[in-house]
Amino acid sequence: MQDRIQNIVDTLDKNKAESIEVFDLRDKNYFVDYAVIASSLGQKHTTALLDHLKNELKPAEHFNNVDESGDWIVVDLGDILIHIMTPEYRTKYDMETFLGELGSH
Repeated sequence: MQDRIQNIVDTLDKNKAESIEVFDLRDKNYFVDYAVIASSLGQKHTTALLDHLKNELKPAEHFNNVDESGDWIVVDLGDILIHIMTPEYRTKYDMETFLGELGSH
């Protein structure tokens, strides 16, 4: 599992995602084991980061669902959720507080 998380973080990091955080939710009553949040540099970068994840994580990872808007993309890998958000959306929706109340960083 840690290798999978590290691959996700490395892919986001080398493609210029910012403020990448990983939340371990295994001991919480949540529907995934981990959540990863990253900030993009804008809408086009959000989409580009999704493309990088698809190219670098497949076929090892199965993308169950991808919910796309220009400002916020959620990738469901079954036991891991990846949130890629523009800085404005990240501030507006404050997922860190929500996930932080569920689990620790």
